[in-house]
Amino acid sequence: MPSQLEQLKLVTTVVADTGDIESIKQYQPQDATTNPSLLLNAARMPQYRSLVDEAMAWGKAQDGDDWLTSAMDRLAVNFGVELLRHIPGRVSTEVDAHLSFDTQATLDKARRIIAMYKAVGIDKSRVLIKIASTWEGIKAAQELEREGVNCNLTLLFGFAQAVACAEAGVFLISPFVGRILDWHKASTGLEYTAETDPGVLSVKAIYQYYKKFDYGTVVMGASFRNVDEILALSGCDRLTISPGLLETLSASNEPVTTRLDVSTAKALPLDKVSMGEQNFRWHMNEDAMATEKLSEGIRKFNADYVTLRAYLAEQG
Repeated sequence: MPSQLEQLKLVTTVVADTGDIESIKQYQPQDATTNPSLLLNAARMPQYRSLVDEAMAWGKAQDGDDWLTSAMDRLAVNFGVELLRHIPGRVSTEVDAHLSFDTQATLDKARRIIAMYKAVGIDKSRVLIKIASTWEGIKAAQELEREGVNCNLTLLFGFAQAVACAEAGVFLISPFVGRILDWHKASTGLEYTAETDPGVLSVKAIYQYYKKFDYGTVVMGASFRNVDEILALSGCDRLTISPGLLETLSASNEPVTTRLDVSTAKALPLDKVSMGEQNFRWHMNEDAMATEKLSEGIRKFNADYVTLRAYLAEQG
């Protein structure tokens, strides 16, 4: 019997949620994704020192005294290029979290990242621009998609965010399964099984809605706390999984059952909704979990961005 990871790959595209190239080599995912937290951890590893040094040198050559912002962008691209050497698909590179409420600044940064990849020979078809799922971020992604730049909308916790992303023609969304579970456990004091896990149920509802109404946006479950959450979403378009959970899946030969499929979703009696700005903001206001986790996620990603920037400043 093949491993659970091998079985899962037959029905779901597996993405590695890591900046560690050794993990990529070991588990051979289709795609890879990074965020400021993962980059911070990877930048401190001795084996990636050359990527850090090159980013700092490049930044100083571009902007002299004000070199850190350029170095930060270059470091993200350096890790992206290195990851792409070991995967057949795409890498997600994140726009700075502090730009999450500024559509124009997000567009400017995304275009800069794509241009930096192009300058080192990487076509935009191998890159996803990763943007927080705020209204402003979704609007920036809508414009980028029109320009042929595909986007990964991250920090997605609520159905309103998912609908708005689909209507904007976003290429891919990353609903955060584990963080939804965290909020509900803290709020209710209850324990959940894979069948009752609020994060799992959220992603299932989004997947079913997209397939029912023929939206092309890819659903990529993310931020898993345990293997049971992953297996409960087998059949989802994509799942991005940490190295620790990839290892657990690789070590087990228990059978994997497909939990999500298009034909079942098509048969469901669902109503289509519309998510303009006013409706979006109202639904987010009414969804305490999505609002709180989105804000918290932006704060945490920005904190790690600031820490990584300070680390580069110390090294430079």
